[in-house]
Amino acid sequence: MTPSKRRWHPSTSSFLTSQDDKVLALTELLERHSQSAFYREGISYSLLKVAELGLLPAAEILLQCGADLCFEDPVTYYTPLHIAVLRNQPDMVELLVQSGADINKRDRIHESSPLDLASEELERLPCLQRLLDLGADVNAADKSGKTALLHALGFGNGIQIDNTENIRLLLEGGADVKATSEDFDTVFFNIIFLLGKIVVYDKEEVKLINRFVFRVSQLLMAHGADPNRCTSHESLTHTCLESFELHFPLLHFLLESGAAYNCSQHGASCWSGFHIVFDRLCTYLGDCGDCDSADLLNKAEGVLELMVAQAPRISLPRNFDINTSGCGGHADRVTALHQSLKLLEQSPPTLKHLCRVYIRQRLRPWPVDVKVKSLPLPDRLKLYLLVHPMASCEDEVE
Repeated sequence: MTPSKRRWHPSTSSFLTSQDDKVLALTELLERHSQSAFYREGISYSLLKVAELGLLPAAEILLQCGADLCFEDPVTYYTPLHIAVLRNQPDMVELLVQSGADINKRDRIHESSPLDLASEELERLPCLQRLLDLGADVNAADKSGKTALLHALGFGNGIQIDNTENIRLLLEGGADVKATSEDFDTVFFNIIFLLGKIVVYDKEEVKLINRFVFRVSQLLMAHGADPNRCTSHESLTHTCLESFELHFPLLHFLLESGAAYNCSQHGASCWSGFHIVFDRLCTYLGDCGDCDSADLLNKAEGVLELMVAQAPRISLPRNFDINTSGCGGHADRVTALHQSLKLLEQSPPTLKHLCRVYIRQRLRPWPVDVKVKSLPLPDRLKLYLLVHPMASCEDEVE
């Protein structure tokens, strides 16, 4: 339903009682210069300024006198609506839209809509909510195919900007998690990029990025996003598997949430989590020097167990061989892990394993660990249902 336009009537008592000499002075000024050749341009430029400051009464007067809602700032080419969003003036946003401004208008330089701008920073959340309430198209795309959700995901970095709430609001407003730009950027593109750059940040920055990435991934997964897209470099699960030492909490969450450990489109023939984990484990053990090899092995076992607990029968890739020459003194343990998986694939699933898989599947979505702990079962059985018991994933990224 189209919002009804707000109209200003200078004779109404509600308006007059709320205003003073400034309003009368503005009215007199406009009347005095109404015959000027630059009158329309002048009041339209003035609308840009009062929109920036959120001066509703002045804006109403300018609109009543014919200010152009499509007038562009000569430097930025933003319209009054864009500027109101940038300055977080939600009431001004509503006034302009109800007065006829195009709520989905894109600027000529950056191709940004008001919703795109509102999605970028947490402080603009009130404008984002107002735009959605007024009927902004949440899935409108710019010339490169980017929606407001892709803009929001590409703008946040977890350090200077944490716009998680903006992303949440867009998703709750119906944003499509399958949106893809013309450059094939998906909703996980920026998250994967951030994870790849995490090694250049200090400890506190890494903590902030991990928190941002984890929370945004939770939101996207809850709204049906697929973290296992093909190709592999667009797969969040693949990225976490390749660096399971660094991203174990996020990988734990993904696998607990039901993310496939193979390519979701082509299966193990494209890429397999089992291959990746063993390749990376041997590389880590060979290069880690003074690192905590016990922790590495423990995390690798946890990831493998999470994958095994996903289905009644595991699906190992063809030619599932490993080279343990670089594993140093841990070659025997890595080989034992490898052999146990091959034996598990060749053997009929046990009743114990089937029960574990079935119960865990019934407890999804995440967090499975929390739900297991609340079951009226003996602690020993709970321990079996849990995979790699640990502090919650959220605790690890706090």
